[in-house]
Amino acid sequence: MAHIEIISASVRKGRNSHRVALFFQKYLAQSGDITTAIQDLAALQFPLFDERLAFQPDPGRDVKQFATAIEKADAVIIVTPEYNGGYPASLKNVIDLLYPQWYHKPVGVVTVSDGDFGGSQVIVSLLFTLWKMKAWVIPAQFPVPNVEQLFTEAGEATDLVALEKRLRPYLKELQWAMAHPKA
Repeated sequence: MAHIEIISASVRKGRNSHRVALFFQKYLAQSGDITTAIQDLAALQFPLFDERLAFQPDPGRDVKQFATAIEKADAVIIVTPEYNGGYPASLKNVIDLLYPQWYHKPVGVVTVSDGDFGGSQVIVSLLFTLWKMKAWVIPAQFPVPNVEQLFTEAGEATDLVALEKRLRPYLKELQWAMAHPKA
């Protein structure tokens, strides 16, 4: 059985991208052959790291658990909002915390916005960072525009049929990457 970790990147109050993380967790669980867990950066409340995990003398239990979860996952889905054309500092913080855990890790990116463009500007900077970490970012992207219209606070899709037309190719790419283990 494959396991996917979902990173919910926003730590803001009233965040909407978490709706999408909840949706992915529920949707993937229905398949029966994938387990998931959400790494909710708002709940984890990590400090600003002053060093990579490998060089920390005494990392906290939550930090070690986060690193282990990413390392052991067959893939990671990052759900990130777009803040002024970029991604949240909370996400940069945890990406930079790790290094070997990202090596050839299949990663799917989900960008979220309240507006019409679905976080299209954030993808460039996030891709560049993940490539530098040697993550295996799938070519399919999943932008979510007008998030409040498409997902409830509980992570339910308001029009699952329409959403699945974009979701299926995205998940097919992620599953392909998971089926081809790193060298």
